[in-house]
Amino acid sequence: MTQTTERKVDAGLREGVMSGPELAAQAIASIAPSAVIAFTAASIFLGAGNGTMMAFALATIVILCVGYIVTVFARRHASAGSLYTYVSKGLGPSGAFAAGVALLIGSWGIAAGSLGGAVSYASDLLQLFGVPATGTVWLIVLTVLIGGLATFFTIRGIRISARVSLVLELVSVFIIVVLLVAALAWLGPDAWDPAQFSFEGVPFQGVAAGMVLGILGFVGFSSADALGREARNPHTAIPRAIMWSAVVVGVLYVFAAYTQIAVLGDELGEVASPLQAINDRIGMPVWFAPVLVFGVAASFFAVVVAPLNVVGRIVYVMGKEGIVPERFGRTHETHLTPHRVLLIAGPAAIVLDVILLLAGTHPMDIVVWVDTYGTYGYMVAYALVAIAGIVYTKRAGIPNRLVWVCAVVAVVAMAYVFFANVWPVPAFPINVIPYIFVATMLLAFARFWWIRANRPEVLKNVGNTHTEMLEGVG
Repeated sequence: MTQTTERKVDAGLREGVMSGPELAAQAIASIAPSAVIAFTAASIFLGAGNGTMMAFALATIVILCVGYIVTVFARRHASAGSLYTYVSKGLGPSGAFAAGVALLIGSWGIAAGSLGGAVSYASDLLQLFGVPATGTVWLIVLTVLIGGLATFFTIRGIRISARVSLVLELVSVFIIVVLLVAALAWLGPDAWDPAQFSFEGVPFQGVAAGMVLGILGFVGFSSADALGREARNPHTAIPRAIMWSAVVVGVLYVFAAYTQIAVLGDELGEVASPLQAINDRIGMPVWFAPVLVFGVAASFFAVVVAPLNVVGRIVYVMGKEGIVPERFGRTHETHLTPHRVLLIAGPAAIVLDVILLLAGTHPMDIVVWVDTYGTYGYMVAYALVAIAGIVYTKRAGIPNRLVWVCAVVAVVAMAYVFFANVWPVPAFPINVIPYIFVATMLLAFARFWWIRANRPEVLKNVGNTHTEMLEGVG
């Protein structure tokens, strides 16, 4: 007697629906430039002083090197697997799995950490309108509402989540640019600050340390590559989205750093909220303060949504290939999104933030701690794709002199960023986060080693379920 099993056909991802601006929105929302501008320049200024602009400029160059290598792959492989699939082309299944897990840690960590930032600024915004949104209960309610809304958008459809991210990030950046331009106009002739263009007295060690924070301000910039199946003309549109988003955000960072130093001077390293300090210094209308707070809150929310999209698609491809249970390799029949993993990743971010809030953690500390955890993932993934780029182009006979240069810059920079985050040993709990990251990677590799021992045929699929064939896993 034979038994037949009816396998459910995967509806697949929604193909060819993402426009260029929507891809750029995914990339820029993952970066969250408004949130970075609100804090990072002040942190870099403490060590780099008038070299803050230089630190951002050098960080932009490093990120463009990483981006160039990613685009080498993206021009040839329209993949939903992002760096997981790309690294497989050069470093095989082991390297691909390491890159995939690292990118999952990075994307989920940034989403969960940024949820804390969205909650913090939403609380501040409500307080400006007279709502006493303070205390643990309020913060937990906001965490559940904001995290739940972000999860809903990612499940509801890639276009709606990308458009929400696009609108929120455009609004946020516009608000901040208005403030910065108004500040320069308020300065008048004093808006020209030649000291920022001089190397005299610039502490280069501080600039190097500032580069670390500058590079961290770009993590997630390549996330548009996870939309290879859903993009229109992906071989052209995705490389453009990656490179142009890095360039535009880099210019924005440099401009914002210049303006903050020109307006606040040495006070930049002392104020809790530089943008709010500029707002007060130049005498913006009373109504602008809540608009500014809303802008930063919107940026944090956008960066909760965008990385969750990446998590969903990487696990979706892993499910197709049998690296994770195959049920994760199917999409929602109506929305055509990888809903199963999103229904785990979104609530997991909410649960983590709620636990930390119950432990008495301030929401902005959640941003620092959990984003740091996620950043280690991005650093490993970027270093691996850089190395894979060299191997891939050599095997394929592609001229790779520029790839070599970019790869060396990227790997050295990522190694330096890692070292700078662990030495000198930072205070608790930042000092234990590298060990949590390594433990997570080892735990994930237990799955890989089990597959290699028990289902070695699965490893042949790694990196081959991309581009043209993503339907029907069962």
